[in-house]
Amino acid sequence: MGNFVNLEIFSAPSGSFTGSIPSFIFNISSLRKIDFRNNSLSGSLPADIHYDLPLLEELYLTSNQLSGHFPPGLWECRWLRRLSLSVNKFTGSISKNIGNLTLLRELYIGDNNLTGTLPEEIGNLNLERLSIHVASLTGSIPFQIFNMSTLRRIDLAQNQLSGHLPLTLGQWLPSLEQLYLSYNKLRGVITSSIGNASKLTIIDMSGNGFSGSIPHTLGNLRLLRVFFIGENNLTRESSSRELSFFTSLANCRHLEMLELSYNQFHGMLPASLGNLSTSLQTLHAFGCNLMGNIPSGIGNLSSLEVISLDNNELTGFIPPTLGKLKSLERLYLEHNSLGGSIPKDLCQCIKLGDIYLSGNKLYGPIPPCLGEQKPLRSLYLDSNNLTATIPLTLWSLTDLIGLNLSTNSLSGYIPPDIGKLKVISQLDLSWNRLSGDIPSTIGSAQTLVTLSLAHNKLQGTIPESLGNLINLEFLDLSINNLSGGIPKSLEELRYLQYLNLSFNRLRGEIPTGGNLANLTAQSFVQNAGLCGAPRFQVPPCKTKKLQPSRTTLDLLKYILPSVASAILVATLIFVLVRCRRGSKQLPSQVESVAVVWRRISYQELVEATDAFSESNLLGRGSFGTVYKGTLSDGITVAVKVFNLQAEGAFKSFNAECEVLCNIRHRNLLKIISSCSSMDFKALVLEYMPNESLEKWLYSHNYFLDVLQRLNIMIDVAFAVEYLHHGLATPIVHCDLKPSNVLLDADMVARVGDFGIAKLFGEGEYIEQTKTLATIGYMAPEYGMEGIVSTGGDVYSYGVLLMEVFTRKKPTNEMFSGEMNLKSWVSQLLCSGSLLSAVDSNLIRNEDENFAAKEQCVLSVLHLALDCSKDQPRERIDMKDAVARLEKVRTVFLAKVGGGLKDEAI
Repeated sequence: MGNFVNLEIFSAPSGSFTGSIPSFIFNISSLRKIDFRNNSLSGSLPADIHYDLPLLEELYLTSNQLSGHFPPGLWECRWLRRLSLSVNKFTGSISKNIGNLTLLRELYIGDNNLTGTLPEEIGNLNLERLSIHVASLTGSIPFQIFNMSTLRRIDLAQNQLSGHLPLTLGQWLPSLEQLYLSYNKLRGVITSSIGNASKLTIIDMSGNGFSGSIPHTLGNLRLLRVFFIGENNLTRESSSRELSFFTSLANCRHLEMLELSYNQFHGMLPASLGNLSTSLQTLHAFGCNLMGNIPSGIGNLSSLEVISLDNNELTGFIPPTLGKLKSLERLYLEHNSLGGSIPKDLCQCIKLGDIYLSGNKLYGPIPPCLGEQKPLRSLYLDSNNLTATIPLTLWSLTDLIGLNLSTNSLSGYIPPDIGKLKVISQLDLSWNRLSGDIPSTIGSAQTLVTLSLAHNKLQGTIPESLGNLINLEFLDLSINNLSGGIPKSLEELRYLQYLNLSFNRLRGEIPTGGNLANLTAQSFVQNAGLCGAPRFQVPPCKTKKLQPSRTTLDLLKYILPSVASAILVATLIFVLVRCRRGSKQLPSQVESVAVVWRRISYQELVEATDAFSESNLLGRGSFGTVYKGTLSDGITVAVKVFNLQAEGAFKSFNAECEVLCNIRHRNLLKIISSCSSMDFKALVLEYMPNESLEKWLYSHNYFLDVLQRLNIMIDVAFAVEYLHHGLATPIVHCDLKPSNVLLDADMVARVGDFGIAKLFGEGEYIEQTKTLATIGYMAPEYGMEGIVSTGGDVYSYGVLLMEVFTRKKPTNEMFSGEMNLKSWVSQLLCSGSLLSAVDSNLIRNEDENFAAKEQCVLSVLHLALDCSKDQPRERIDMKDAVARLEKVRTVFLAKVGGGLKDEAI
């Protein structure tokens, strides 16, 4: 083939070729075009390519596995018009000699492993298309690029470019149609001159640090179809509480996609929202502090397919006009403060597949007509105030994948029709008032991965058919009135990772086959009739069975049930009275808590800790000392011995007992037992092998990366959310700090030390105390007035969140006078100096996924500041904090996992 001396075009795209490009190709001097895109070619390009291919005009090698540096001769191919080397493994920098390619019109060299900056010489070319995305370029964007009047497309997305955009952006770009600058480190304002680039159809500036307001001149872009400006620090204009830029966007009559999420608007949606283009298909504005009502005019946007207004501060009602949106497929309004009932008008949205209304203040029944929405795939109505029964029509949604109705006040029973859900993967009906049996037909829903029916009033036996749920990973049936034995069929669930059957009336032997062998006692506590292996902390099962006499049978049949019922009622009354009396009669209360799990004597604690030896010392606190111990059955525990000479020690012991009697959550430290006498008081707690968060933050031999810190703080947020919102009356921890956050073997965080916690009575949400929490973590109203409320915990959580990512204690000597950790972080964020605030070992410029890490930590610190507002009413609550953190983690994992890659030629 090398003998084709007059060959001008060599084209073999998408041919599944491998190996290196044969050298003879580069010796065909007559070639004007080479096209080998979308193959699996490897190797490098020859350094003197310009000598061998003097007439080369077009070179397409996109989507291969080519490597090495760009050959120096490439920048001497003076006839080149189109150069496409994207999606390869090229390394090194872009040579300044690129300015020699004066005839070049299209340049695609993104999605490589490049280094260095963009050479100014690119601005001397007459390019029409410039695409260097996902290439790790640093430095600022040369202003010469924005003077290139021939440009139709600029794509510099997903690099590490910094600095400001020129104020003249748009004035010298009359042909520009597409502008991609997303996920860089650009700062400053979005200049109003962008409105001069009147041919713009796509603007993507997401994931930067832009501030200020969105310019009204966007309304001049009459051809604009896509506007992405999410994940920045944009605010509303100070002159109005409304987001007035919506009014100008109404002039963009071709607008199809609008992305505004993760900004700091703190403003209201104006009525002019309803004047946007009827071509608008997606509206994303989640997590950007929107307030006020959703304008009813939103129903005018007849082409809308997706509405994402979740994780904001929206109030009022869900507009019935949404029913006019016949094309609507996904509706996300979760984690706001929307009230009223769920409008039946939603049932008119005949294409609706996702409905997310979780975490609002909705009340009333679930509209039965939702069960007639055959396209429905996900229905999330959890954490509201919904009442009445679950409509029977919902169980006929045979294509439903996710259904979450938890944390409401729904009543009634679970019908046999639940078995019709043939493709469902998540079903959560927990924290309601459901009664009756668990229908055996549930075993037909074999695609279930997560099933939670916890905290209801279900009764009867656990159906054997649960063993048919072959994909099940999570099963929670705790806090019900279930009786009978634990089905051995559960041993067949080979993917089961979590099982909770606690707080029921189960009896018989605990099965240990299959994945049940990995379970601990925590899966079965508060089931007095269970027996089995010692590690489950239950009595051993009796192996001998004596044949009862006829008299014994008569006794069991006719007399014993009555006696047992009477004893059971008396015991329940006794336990409830003791738990409610709290610290007034502490020894009895502690016994009633501890004896359910295990009674442990003082002598056993002495033996377990080697007489409270210093070698077993785990730490010291204000009211006591914690030792590591090993009980007689081999279980490792932490023993917290209270120093009864310390002022407040008795009160601290009482508080911990009272709180631990009332709570149960995977992210809260669990009590195993207690030991109490007049001169000795101790709690036996779970042993946390990875000790405290404080050790991991401040010991030089330990390190937590961004994701680990984020996961730990999400665990802590879940725990505090449960204390504030997951109980009949809230509990305030009062002392959130790194030493009270413990880490288990899997680095899952558990919040402990409830020594100064406050358990409110019914109807109470605020209290005064003389007990001081730890300096630096206390909310202002706590330190000055002793006012205790859930808002105080939110403040402490915000400080803790800042400490975890900055590795600066709030009591650091650098903080004095008016300067504290919060004001220090706020100042650095406002000045764009994130790296100066963050733990120096956490993010570095040269890190892989630098941009993703930076944006993640930036979002976390902004959340921390929202938690630690001086005024309690201005702080967000822990439900919102959890939602925002999970969103941050989702975005971070998506970016680290590869993110979006723009299409290249």
